[in-house]
Amino acid sequence: MELTEEKVLEFIRKRKQNVFFNTILKGLKLEKSQKKELKKLLKKLQKKGVIKFYKGKYSISKEKEEEKYIKGKVEAHESGFGFLIRDDGEPDLFIPPPEMDYLFDGDIVLAQEKLYRGKKEAKIVKVLERKVKTAVGKLKKEKDRYFVHLLDFVIPHKIYVNKKDAKKYEIDEYVVVEITQYPAKGIEAKGKIIKSLGKVKNTQTVAEIIARKYNLPMEHSKEALEEAEKLPKAVKITKNRRDLTKQICFTIDPESARDHDDAVAIEKEGDKYRLFVHIADVSHYVKEGSAIDREAFERGNTYYLPERALHMLPERLAADLCSLRPFEKKYAFTCEMLIDRKGNVVEYDIYESVIESKAKLTYDQALGIIVGEPELIEKFPDLVEPLKYMEELAKILMKAKEERGSIDFDMPESKILFTETGDPYDVVPYERHLTHRIIEEFMIIANETVAKHMEKNGYPFIYRIHENPKPEKVESFVDILAGLGYKVEYPKGEITSKFIQKLINIAVGTPEESLVRFLALRAMKQAKYSSENIGHFGLASECYTHFTSPIRRYADVWVHRLLKKAIKKKFTKKDLEELPKKLEVIAQQCSSTERVADDAERDALDILKLRILKDKIGEEFDGIITGVMPFGIFVEIERYIIEGLIPVTSLPKDMKYDEANHCFRSDKLRYRLGDKIKVKIVNVDEDTKKIDLDLVK
Repeated sequence: MELTEEKVLEFIRKRKQNVFFNTILKGLKLEKSQKKELKKLLKKLQKKGVIKFYKGKYSISKEKEEEKYIKGKVEAHESGFGFLIRDDGEPDLFIPPPEMDYLFDGDIVLAQEKLYRGKKEAKIVKVLERKVKTAVGKLKKEKDRYFVHLLDFVIPHKIYVNKKDAKKYEIDEYVVVEITQYPAKGIEAKGKIIKSLGKVKNTQTVAEIIARKYNLPMEHSKEALEEAEKLPKAVKITKNRRDLTKQICFTIDPESARDHDDAVAIEKEGDKYRLFVHIADVSHYVKEGSAIDREAFERGNTYYLPERALHMLPERLAADLCSLRPFEKKYAFTCEMLIDRKGNVVEYDIYESVIESKAKLTYDQALGIIVGEPELIEKFPDLVEPLKYMEELAKILMKAKEERGSIDFDMPESKILFTETGDPYDVVPYERHLTHRIIEEFMIIANETVAKHMEKNGYPFIYRIHENPKPEKVESFVDILAGLGYKVEYPKGEITSKFIQKLINIAVGTPEESLVRFLALRAMKQAKYSSENIGHFGLASECYTHFTSPIRRYADVWVHRLLKKAIKKKFTKKDLEELPKKLEVIAQQCSSTERVADDAERDALDILKLRILKDKIGEEFDGIITGVMPFGIFVEIERYIIEGLIPVTSLPKDMKYDEANHCFRSDKLRYRLGDKIKVKIVNVDEDTKKIDLDLVK
């Protein structure tokens, strides 16, 4: 037999354990005369570092083994296939359905690149890290065996549980299962049930489903909680902090808010406005390297689930020490800006302070004071003039932002109403009105001012960046708009935010406005954190950061730390050399956890909406066509802001799919992307998150 490196390595690899020389000799069925040749070859492989020799046995060097393969993250698709998102930044690789049978969304794997029918695919060699450790599923019985069918996973999995364990629970009960054996070729997944969630999906069940699916932390560590309890409650005014406790400042937040990151105050100086944005001084309490800090880094942000928030910081910090509650002295970090009638910051100051909020307003209360509701004016007489000035300044800032090309996607939002027992019963629109915009504009101008200060001085920093969209994505968006009947001229030069803003504006007031906003958003890249500033495309801002929410965003905590170093002139030569690399790691972590939070929050809302729609089968609703595919038409039910599918089998038989024009058409009818239609709910499957619709007209 011909002896090659590949054959020897294949043999050692298949044994999955350390092997003796004679085992290799016999296993490869070599002649005794080849003994010398084998020894020589093994020594050569040792020198290359491909294999290791220890206590008379040979084994594969894991480090060298991994170098040969492509490392990446599995991204599953609901149609059964997946993609390998490569660590090396090269284009994603397609993972065929048979490979996905043994993988979970988010698994970290090693793969080989293979060619199949002329196309590149990933062949999974090894799973390095499993994303899912515990999950929520429904207990099912198949013949005499019991399985937990996992819920809300892109690729459906079922986990075998032993009969004795399963019989403690009811069939179709929601349970939490711990996976003890993962699926592989010829091996079924096994697990043990560790918790029952009952038979009904309420807010508690949904929180468990989402937390397990996205591996979200449900509790803070004992060490972090003990640290938080030891922090002093007393607030002292020192020479390094400005005493602003007499100032009329106040918070404006949603009615359900439990923590208050920011308070605002304003003074009129001639034709200019002096705006104070006070932010909770979290970094005063959370020291770098502490247990609270380490935990906050891992979480990255607070995760908001229906009726429940998984806070980045322990409750004592998030809702007590750092929260800018009314009539309590609090440590703050202040950005004070003098702004002219054109929306320019003509002078500014950034400093540590002590403040005392004079009121806790909801958005609706603030609006009521602005429009002159007598009861609210009587209750908050000192806030009438400041809110009037705030309205004036916000309108100036909005106009300036619009003129420079800032894009307002303004997507429709909804909120879920719950019974006292935590069961969802209705969905209502979540209105953004003037006071939302006031706070939004003030936070944006403060974020820009802080970022410009740090960039001007050349200090290491964490920026909030938004890259320019890919031209092909914008081209596709323009093509769709043309298909909707809009005449759009594609720009000859660089794509600007003003161009995207113009595309959105042409649809304002039309039935397809929300669809056009959605398509514009889909054409954009995701905003993220970075230690390098490249500007923010969506806001048309040259320099931007996140400074305003350190209670719920870890990036903001570091922004505060870096600002304090800057204003106290404490940056060392070592800081300037080492911090950029460290900050990039923090930026990547915060960008990653932010995406998880967005997905988790959207998922949780969808699950509860499906629960509500389960009782609406047979009812008719207005919808808008949001996608046209060969297999059917996707329709967003406007009342609930959730998509369902009209399968192609439910359409008139003479209708043909027209890919170029994003529609189904016949001689008499056409159903096109953006069309308003009426649909009937035929079926709702809570577990697979699918809504089947039928066309009414």
